[in-house]
Amino acid sequence: MAWALLILNTLGSTGAKTVIPMPRSVTQLVTMGALMTAFVIALVLNKHLRIRSSAYLLLLTLLLVSSILASADLQEGAGALFRCFRLTVFLSTFWLLTRWWDGGFSFVRYHIRTYTVVLASVAIGLVISPGNAMPYIYGGRLTGVLWPLTPPQIGQYAAVIAGLTLLLWFGRRTTWRSAVLIVVPVVGLLMLTHTRTATLGLVAGLAVAFLSMVLTSARARKVFAWTVGVGGFAGVALAGLLQAWFLRGQSADNFSSLTGRAKVWDALLEAPRTTSEYIFGVGLTDKSYDGLPIDNSWLAVYHEQGFVGIALVAGFLLTLIVVAVLRPPSLARACAIFLITYCVSASYTEAGLGDASPYLLHLAVAASLLVRGVPQSDEQAFIPAKGAGVEGAGA
Repeated sequence: MAWALLILNTLGSTGAKTVIPMPRSVTQLVTMGALMTAFVIALVLNKHLRIRSSAYLLLLTLLLVSSILASADLQEGAGALFRCFRLTVFLSTFWLLTRWWDGGFSFVRYHIRTYTVVLASVAIGLVISPGNAMPYIYGGRLTGVLWPLTPPQIGQYAAVIAGLTLLLWFGRRTTWRSAVLIVVPVVGLLMLTHTRTATLGLVAGLAVAFLSMVLTSARARKVFAWTVGVGGFAGVALAGLLQAWFLRGQSADNFSSLTGRAKVWDALLEAPRTTSEYIFGVGLTDKSYDGLPIDNSWLAVYHEQGFVGIALVAGFLLTLIVVAVLRPPSLARACAIFLITYCVSASYTEAGLGDASPYLLHLAVAASLLVRGVPQSDEQAFIPAKGAGVEGAGA
């Protein structure tokens, strides 16, 4: 329940027009209430404050301290301190939940189940109000109409859930029926969002995850070879269709500027800054510059938390990568590598690595998988215990 409420907090309060009009103040109250409730639940369950050491969370906490220092002068208004408060409660809940980080798949299942419910609400909205779900203002891309969700959000959730479910099926942690029931509709929603970042992140994440297992698993080698063969054939046969899907009807100039993102990035980099702003940034904002979304995690961190923030974000990503590389091959490591690869690849056109966001939740799941639990041999890593084959991935 605590993890589901953390996910609810990161769904945001702005997006498409909903079937039942929801004032932003109401959605903000729901999301902040979810965060505070998650913290209380975690505190009650861990009242003795037993926590597990985590370099990932330690570096995130240092990033929080840096953000508070940058926001203290109120250059970005009182909203900066409110965002720091939110991040404080968010990370505190993380720390309290580390007691249950054991290298197992519990948090992977929580992740899949909760986001499956979120995506089910998107599918229901598409059925009951297809016009609102695919509005002209978003170019006919799928949005959330029961809860205000944008196409990039839906694409991100769909890509992560599809990737994790496929990996659990590969590791015999769920049945193929459960995997099909989740992956097929989820990928369908991903295609309707026309989200290039999520699609490429899914492909890159799965490719790196399977490559991490090819030396120790014959099944991984077979799946990887079939995927490359079928994917290459489909790429050639459906080249025109894929090109049209990726272009989304945009002009070449608009596509080359990443839907206008490059112009915002150039303006942000060219803006004059004080020495303090170069080092610590201007404080936490709504991830926009001059009223336009930044849509790049590294530039958003540079703007809000300066070069100190960039160093800390790079630090916790490198820490997770190094730990994943040093762990023996296993399904848990493959899932962690998928999540890390997805977040790194998406950071180029999506913001979120420096503040409370789904990306920090994905990386927290990766960190929980990389905790040293009961030692496993290479064979045990891919062969489930008796009865594990019917363990639900989210069905």
